[in-house]
Amino acid sequence: MKRAVVTGGAGFIGSNLCKELISRGYDVTILDDLSTGKKSNIESILDKKAAQFVEGSIMDVPLLQKLFHNSDFVFHLAAIPSVSRSIENPLGTHNINVNGTLNVLIAANSSHVKKVIYASSSSVYGDTPTLPKVEVMTPDPQSPYAVSKLAGEYYCRVFSKVYNLPTACLRYFNVFGPYQDEKSQYAAVIPRFISKVLSGNAPIIFGDGEQTRDFTFVKDAVAANVLAAESDASGVFNIGTGYRISINELARVINKLAGANLAPIHEKPRIGDIRDSLADIKKASTFGFRPTHHIEEGIKETIAWFKSR
Repeated sequence: MKRAVVTGGAGFIGSNLCKELISRGYDVTILDDLSTGKKSNIESILDKKAAQFVEGSIMDVPLLQKLFHNSDFVFHLAAIPSVSRSIENPLGTHNINVNGTLNVLIAANSSHVKKVIYASSSSVYGDTPTLPKVEVMTPDPQSPYAVSKLAGEYYCRVFSKVYNLPTACLRYFNVFGPYQDEKSQYAAVIPRFISKVLSGNAPIIFGDGEQTRDFTFVKDAVAANVLAAESDASGVFNIGTGYRISINELARVINKLAGANLAPIHEKPRIGDIRDSLADIKKASTFGFRPTHHIEEGIKETIAWFKSR
């Protein structure tokens, strides 16, 4: 039985990943300080005693070393995930996202973990107009959050080169799906739109809405984690779909699938938001990654999850 530790495992992507790992027969330990993650996200796992849950922080190196002992893989998803929040509190974002990642790598190395899979972000590319984004492009982060994710990638690369600790960094492109928090003031656009539309309120778009995104369904992001761990993949990889949609079109799609017709309200653009994003995923295909969920399929499943709660 393979043993995995998932930091941030009570969060949105983390909880989905834990369920997939358990379905594949992994022995899973979930570490989360519940600052942004929710115990309710992993309630079904804990009720079945299918995983061990530890409430704790990635700032606690002795705890990390204890949990990583005899582990095969560490999936490092714990982070403060918001661009706007990082602009409001850059030091807090740095402490968790950079120092916390360094702690994870130190503990993983000393515990002889086989591989660390690190959750990075497409935000490291910044607002360069060239599309699609390719891993060899020079990063141009536009927010403290993006800087923190890029710093984590560099630390992963250094630990691979200096300490021979295998690492793979996954640059997520706008992941969405069930268990994503729509109530946070920093909520991502799809759960925020769905929540608004289902409650009969108009979705709010920041800017003119013609900005585009490559939205990735969470099941595809989860599959990328497992594939990266179980292969010899190393380095940095884009995880997206290779397809983009405007925010205006996204609002129309969500209205249609939810059976509504609510005209969006436009507000001023947010600082740190980029204009366009699109992933080149050829490099990730080398370890078997191929997205299987079209955006409408993913939105249908996400709307169904919202309605089921």
